[in-house]
Amino acid sequence: QGHLVESGGGLVQSGTTLRLSCAASGFGVDAWTVGWFRQAPGKEREEIACISTSVSGEDTTSYADSVKGRFTISKDNAKNTVYLQMIDLTPEDTAVYYCAADPPIYSHSAGDYLGCPVGRKGYAQVWGQGTLVNVSS
Repeated sequence: QGHLVESGGGLVQSGTTLRLSCAASGFGVDAWTVGWFRQAPGKEREEIACISTSVSGEDTTSYADSVKGRFTISKDNAKNTVYLQMIDLTPEDTAVYYCAADPPIYSHSAGDYLGCPVGRKGYAQVWGQGTLVNVSS
């Protein structure tokens, strides 16, 4: 059974930078697809960033339009941790941030793993407990 633990959230001022961490155990982020989600008050949870690895070991990332250019997802396989670097934060970024992961899904027709997004089978297999990011104006 895998586990994910997020950290790095807090109360910050608008315009600042914050880095969230998602530490995995019970599985390796080097092979699994990992995504960052957020849920703002009164809104649905949305996937904002995702990172996956191909059969050849090449990483691919994807982002929601709302964070593209400001947020960067990355991972350290040696630390088994995925990060979300966030710059130019605004109050609209206030939310609980979650990381989630799925095992790689191999496609014989594609000859590779399907990759992002997380939750291709309806719901991600492993979820963290979330970390609150509160951006004040």
